[in-house]
Amino acid sequence: MTGRYSHPPNDVHDGVPLVDHLGDVAERVGYVVPADAKTPAGEPLRAVVETLAYVHDFGKATTYFQDYLLRSKEPRYEQYRYHAPLGSFAAYYALSAQNFEPETCLAGFVAVAKHHGRLPDVAAYVFSRANRRENVSRGNQNSAELQQAAIAKQIQDIDEQAPELAREVFQNATDGKGSWSAFRGSFAELLTEVRESTGSSATAINRETLSERCYGLVLECWGSLVLADKTSAAAAASGADASAATYDAEKPTFERLDEYIGSIERTADSDRHGSRSERLNFLRAKARASVLSNVESFADADGGVATITLPTGMGKTLTGLSAALSVRDRLGGKRVVYALPFTSIIDQVVAEVEEIYQVDTTGRLLTAHHHLSEATIVDERDEDADEADANDDVAGMLAESWRAGMTVTTFVQLLESLAGPANRQSMKLPALRDSVVVLDEPQSLPLDWWKLVPRLVRMLTEQYGATVIAMTATQPQLFDDATELVSTPETYFEATERVQYVLDDSATRYIESREEPKSYPEAASAIVDGTAGGSGTVADEASADGSVLAVCNTIDSAQALTTHVTDALSDAISVGSVYADVLESADRNSTDVEVETVAERVADAEGRPVLHLSTRLRPVDRLRLIETAKLLTERGRSLVVVSTQLVEAGVDISFDRVYRDLAPIDSIVQAAGRCNRSFERDRGHVVVWWLEAPDEQAKTPSEAVYNRGTALLPVATETLDDIGGAEGTIPEATVSKTAVEEYYRRLHDEKNVGKDAYVEYVNDARADELAELSLIEQRRSVEVVVCRTTEERKRVEAVRAAWQNYEFETVRRLVDSLKEASVSVPIYRSDSREAQALSGLARLHEDTETRWVDARDARHDSYFDSTTGLVTESSVDNRIL
Repeated sequence: MTGRYSHPPNDVHDGVPLVDHLGDVAERVGYVVPADAKTPAGEPLRAVVETLAYVHDFGKATTYFQDYLLRSKEPRYEQYRYHAPLGSFAAYYALSAQNFEPETCLAGFVAVAKHHGRLPDVAAYVFSRANRRENVSRGNQNSAELQQAAIAKQIQDIDEQAPELAREVFQNATDGKGSWSAFRGSFAELLTEVRESTGSSATAINRETLSERCYGLVLECWGSLVLADKTSAAAAASGADASAATYDAEKPTFERLDEYIGSIERTADSDRHGSRSERLNFLRAKARASVLSNVESFADADGGVATITLPTGMGKTLTGLSAALSVRDRLGGKRVVYALPFTSIIDQVVAEVEEIYQVDTTGRLLTAHHHLSEATIVDERDEDADEADANDDVAGMLAESWRAGMTVTTFVQLLESLAGPANRQSMKLPALRDSVVVLDEPQSLPLDWWKLVPRLVRMLTEQYGATVIAMTATQPQLFDDATELVSTPETYFEATERVQYVLDDSATRYIESREEPKSYPEAASAIVDGTAGGSGTVADEASADGSVLAVCNTIDSAQALTTHVTDALSDAISVGSVYADVLESADRNSTDVEVETVAERVADAEGRPVLHLSTRLRPVDRLRLIETAKLLTERGRSLVVVSTQLVEAGVDISFDRVYRDLAPIDSIVQAAGRCNRSFERDRGHVVVWWLEAPDEQAKTPSEAVYNRGTALLPVATETLDDIGGAEGTIPEATVSKTAVEEYYRRLHDEKNVGKDAYVEYVNDARADELAELSLIEQRRSVEVVVCRTTEERKRVEAVRAAWQNYEFETVRRLVDSLKEASVSVPIYRSDSREAQALSGLARLHEDTETRWVDARDARHDSYFDSTTGLVTESSVDNRIL
């Protein structure tokens, strides 16, 4: 056997010679890693990763692997066919031969060892792989020693069967500074050198030798290698060659954005002395000009971390994008990553970018990437782990790797890709180099991550050369050395007072005694009658005919309040039911439903529209219902929306009155951002109340959500009390600036929020511990596909048929297309009524826990309601997705 393959021939494609694959991956590294990228020691990163590329699959040169690849998937010598362990030692040797620093060699060792897996505890892993006890008999060897013996056997086999290939590989990998014979003859000594690179002795692991930048370096090497390797394997299967264009981005230009904003400003009245609406437009333009002016000095100081602190309704999205593109151009970057806390508002941002640049998300300018998206970058040339890579598509990989000029994504996708990413997640890491990362609404991050996020951001700015911009109305003081891009932000908060905060009597009782929350019948009466709070009177500008938003803390609470509001109205119209009628009459894809049609039918009906929103509605329906609500409020309809927290951040819709169940101050301020957004009235009213526990639950929703772990409600209510909240009415600026800053100060100083251990995981390169962290509270959940149209039912049947026919790529594609019609249901107890009910639903296919239900089938009537969505026993819901 003289020929050596990296990927075998099949009925469609010729096999890929191993040397060709190694060379192709090395070539692709040149397109993925910029020429000026450096390691923490100042070494050329591209040269490091190119070295890894030349040896990462070197272990495939053994006859054992070739026999496994070409003849049998059940080889006689199982322990000898694994290729990554040999490649990892070859990587360390090749880097060391070129005089790279020991920590760089160690990073290369781990990157190659895990190029098909997840990153480990770096120090412990290297120690376990390289440590060898003295005088151990063959029968008493541990797993690492058995692997070392297997590598020695592989080296002997290659030297006997493919010496010319080995010499060529090591010539390329070491740039002539090392050789196959030197590696082959020094393997025993190399074991000791690798182990000692961590500072560990023969008997104990030592983490102190690793620098705080080791984890970031390992990520850089690993992510770049994985991206180049996977796209090489997939391209080889499709016959595509490598080129710089494959990985290039199309930049969204600052000039086009500036022109778009200019067209808006020209058509809108902008007068500092005119009406409130005209003054708002004037202030938006002034704030953007202030930010762009400060961007110049910020970029001249080589960037870092900046903040944009502006009140809700001041056009932060367009201002933030303007700042990001300006920084990118001044610092010579290629990409912008725009990260948000909720998938519910990603589509809103994407739609605006699509309108500005007249593109969709399949090109090289814009990608939308979150757990519901099917990301693809279409290239005109595109027509076990290795097999999975070869069977994947380059277009999907490039989109998931964030190679577009702008990627709109979630905090989950961004931050979990830095903290213990899965193998495929690592492919997006190279795109972060020299990028501009926008964190929109960072206060939504879980408190446990409040120390980890600044550490990850420091890694981004120091090791990836990225610039980070955090923008919100309620800055959570995460970044001590951040540059504020808004000159005197307090002036905008003072000039844009649109609402008045009112503490309901029930909220005052919580502050004073923690007794007597507000009942749902009382709350419903307040919403219907238009009372503004504790006084029990109707607000001057917020009559009973105005539009109302009530934000609840749990799904149960929102459902209970929706029921009582509907009962209190003699002429209630369920917007969800009207939407269902339109969807049923169309009977096509839910995405084909015309929002204008739904709004017109609601408007034509005589009565008061009531809309319920929660995560038990399908994502595709939620988006259209929110768009319907926006049309109705813009047309002055007296709409009542009862929602969970999903409308709090970023949803561009305005109500005359907002009611918010007791919550942390930043959540209250975010909810207030949905009130009187464009000064439709002189003052909107934001009422804070304390709702009772629904359905005989033990805790009120506020306490159930916000007093778990760090108790936030006492901090919030004490702050409100200190600024005069008990007196009833509070000016907006007092809450949005004074109270917010005091609330965050108390969280940092008195509660010391954020887990120090998470930061230590980064400093100690404990990727195994980081991989266990999640921005989303981890509970078992069940995905349920809810079919509401014939087309959706056909797709479910197509999934089942494709599974039966072993068409697994078709299964994946169809399942992805059904994500927007899926509802994720947390399972809190395996013996709950909820778990038992869902277990009775049919699986999407035999090898998944995903269930499906046809909402039009009478047998499934008990599982779905057109107003509230999937019917299950529910509890405190996830807030991040």
